[in-house]
This record gives sequence, C-alpha cells and structure tokens, in this order.
Amino acid sequence: MANLDQIDRHLLAELQDDGRMTNVDLAAKVGLTAPPCLRRVRALEETGVIRGYHADLDSSKLGFAITVFAMVSLKSQAEEALRGFEDHMKSLPEVRECHMLNGEIDFILKIVSRDLQSFQEFLTSKITPAANVASVKTSLTIRTAKQVPGVPLDV
Repeated sequence: MANLDQIDRHLLAELQDDGRMTNVDLAAKVGLTAPPCLRRVRALEETGVIRGYHADLDSSKLGFAITVFAMVSLKSQAEEALRGFEDHMKSLPEVRECHMLNGEIDFILKIVSRDLQSFQEFLTSKITPAANVASVKTSLTIRTAKQVPGVPLDV
C-alpha cells in the first residue's frame, strides 16, 4: 500500500470525482499552489496509484442496452488454464470486467451487449465454447442502484 499523506488522499479524492479538472483548480481545492500540486499528481501517476483517466460513458446511450454478469466455472484451475481464459476474456471487447474468484465459481464477468439476441449469440459463440469452460451461469441486470468507480477515500 502506498504511503499517502492527507494532501495526497485529498488529491486522489478530487481527481476520482473529476479527473478533468485543471491542475490550477485541483491545487486550489487541496490548498496548494500549482507546481507542487502537479509534482504530487505526477508522483502518484509514476508509482501507479493513479493508473489512468477515462470518461464515464452511458452504455445505453451508445446502444449497449444490456449488462449481464456471467459466472464461469472452469474444468481446470491450473495456472496455464487460468491465464488462457483471462487472455481470451481480454480479447473480447464486450467483456468489460473479469475477476477471478475463490469458491465454486472461478470467474465473474461483466458483459455489455446491444440486446438480448446479441448477448445470446456472444455467449454461445465466444464464452461457452472457450477452452476449459465447464459451465456459465448468467444474470441480466434489471437496474443499477449504485455504480461508483475507485475506492472510498476518507479525506
């Protein structure tokens, strides 16, 4: 875990809420002048605490009306098999998240699709026939009550 002081935590909280704010605005919010603020942000980027910046897109407004969570069990949990499955998931743009779990389910995937038919085709052509897949159980989201990126930072 990174050794962060209160100012670093404040910087991270502000950037997590609005990654597009200017360095001058960020500096003012955390009580610094612009040059030391920029140095701190660059240091947080260089150490990998800040991995990147992105826009939060509304998937439904871009034609991806369906979000599905798929629970995948594999036939083998050997490291080579796990990495092979992960590499395959990384190659599929519809798979937005892929998390390895402990317990009966090996992976949970977050998948977006244009509609139910497109999802069904994706599932039967890309996920279930993939090497080492034993079973796939899916749950279609009905609504999302909370979707917050990042981590809670007590500033």
